[in-house]
Amino acid sequence: MSLIEKYIKGIRFLLPSPFSIALLLTLFAIFLALIWPNQTLSENQNWLNKLTIILNSWNDGLWNVKGLAFAIQMMLMLLLGHVLALSKPVDSAINQLLPFCSNNARSALIITFFTLTVSWFNWGLGLVFGAVFCKKIMNYAAKSSMALNHGLIGACGYSGLMIWHGGISGSSLVKIAERGHLTDLAPESVKSNVPELIDFSKTVFSNMNIAVTFSLLVALPITMYLLGKKTKVVVPNVKMLTYKDHQKSTLIGIEKFDHSKFVGLVVGFFILLFCGYLAISHPYTSSFQFINPNYLNLTFLGLALVLHGKVYAFLKAIEKAIVGTAGILIQFPLYFGIMGIVSETGIISDLAAYFQSISTNYTYPIFTFLSAGMVNFFVPSGGGQWYIQGPLIIQSAVEMEIPLNKSIMAMAYGDQLTNMMQPFWALPLLGITGLKVKDILPYTLIMMVVGFIIFTLGLLIF
Repeated sequence: MSLIEKYIKGIRFLLPSPFSIALLLTLFAIFLALIWPNQTLSENQNWLNKLTIILNSWNDGLWNVKGLAFAIQMMLMLLLGHVLALSKPVDSAINQLLPFCSNNARSALIITFFTLTVSWFNWGLGLVFGAVFCKKIMNYAAKSSMALNHGLIGACGYSGLMIWHGGISGSSLVKIAERGHLTDLAPESVKSNVPELIDFSKTVFSNMNIAVTFSLLVALPITMYLLGKKTKVVVPNVKMLTYKDHQKSTLIGIEKFDHSKFVGLVVGFFILLFCGYLAISHPYTSSFQFINPNYLNLTFLGLALVLHGKVYAFLKAIEKAIVGTAGILIQFPLYFGIMGIVSETGIISDLAAYFQSISTNYTYPIFTFLSAGMVNFFVPSGGGQWYIQGPLIIQSAVEMEIPLNKSIMAMAYGDQLTNMMQPFWALPLLGITGLKVKDILPYTLIMMVVGFIIFTLGLLIF
């Protein structure tokens, strides 16, 4: 058994479904709070009293209104991105790129570059775009008798998960750009020193992130191109994947409204014009403070309506894409509950003090980066991870007087990095292409090594 096969077997043996992991983490947080030497709980020596306090903290976090709003925002971001990927213009754009994919190496370079670029704009769009692009390249190769390495091509279609959290739909970055979110998430001891928001000029468009993003856009496609030159190839034999608008043959009455391109286009363009107005009329347009989850989702909604045209086609795409949002809907409240436990029982403050004791201003971002990579194995959602790890990062960064934006970017980079080892978000791609985790993992691990070098250098240099 190869090392890769042993790794895959270990992942399957040790890691249950993400929802089961969230349940186990909840039980672990309750148990940890019971035994944690915290002054607040030690005043209540009876274990039943302690448990009552812990469960109340969990319940308050579980149904936190702002947390639930965050979950809906992230669901819409994934949903609308997926809907965009299912539109005919995106399908046509991929078809236009296929003739340039004349061999295994060029196919690997092209799909990696465009998947990274699309994922930077929207992670949901990038997930499905990469998967559909992979399938179409396999179809194209089969028709033209072009040899491919299926696993390499699949890994290229998954590469967007290496860049998404540093892009404009990164969960933590869009939330901290929302006024009041940071202060809501921050522990009480540092609330007064936490800014109301951190806009995109200090995160997505910071010098560090621009350098890191550009490096990924150059290094990863070249890496996959070189691998494509050396890996074993075969001629694929797969079924065609096409997007179809199942229009009914006979339309009666108001049904014609749903099938009219005029309605979707007009409403979509109106929404996009309104988004443009919001951008130029904002008092801090130059610092991108108009960009927040609600603004992004409104923009994606307008784009989706314009690209699909017909309301009917848009709704059919919604039905197809909605399944992918189930994990966010059911898991995020559990993460909010965990955050309520560790925050209210003092665990966050104690952990922040510990990390401060072993870190310097220079090494703390690296510790955050590495720890985020490890947390991502157990909390594969970037948004859920931010709600659990965010309060600790905020408190430590403020008390150590380290730039908060850099510390949050370090968490985002760690989350991105180990996506190449954590196969959870590869499920849509695997379902569309028919590949298995073991097919893509050898190549995603190589991307992870390249990414580790780029992220580490970025955090150390800037």
